[in-house]
Amino acid sequence: MTDATAKLKNYRQSPRKVRLVADLVRGKNVEHALALLATLPKRASEPMAKLIRSAVANARTNKGVEAANLIISHVDVGQGIVFKRSMPRARGRASAIRKKSSHITLALSARPQK
Repeated sequence: MTDATAKLKNYRQSPRKVRLVADLVRGKNVEHALALLATLPKRASEPMAKLIRSAVANARTNKGVEAANLIISHVDVGQGIVFKRSMPRARGRASAIRKKSSHITLALSARPQK
C-alpha cells in the first residue's frame, strides 16, 4: 500500500541516465536516500531529491505519516516526449538528433513494523 506518490513529467534528460539514479534510491529509507543523493555527482540527483521531498510532503499532508517511517517503495522512469532535431552533415545530408525526456513516478510506503 502506498502512502504518497509524486510525479515529474517531461524532465529533460534521457531515461537511461535517470534510471541509474532511480536504481540507487529504490527500497531505501527516505533520510538515507536524501543523504545519498546529496553527495551523488549525477545531474538527475537534484530533481530526484526534490521529488522525494514532494512525496514526503504529500504523505505528511494527506495521510499524517512522518518521514522517519517512510521508504521508497516504487520508482518508475519512463520515456517522455522526444524533440526531433537535425544536424547538417557532409554532401548536403542531415542526420537526426533525438532529444529525449523522462517521466518519473515515485511512491512512498510505510516501513513494515518488526
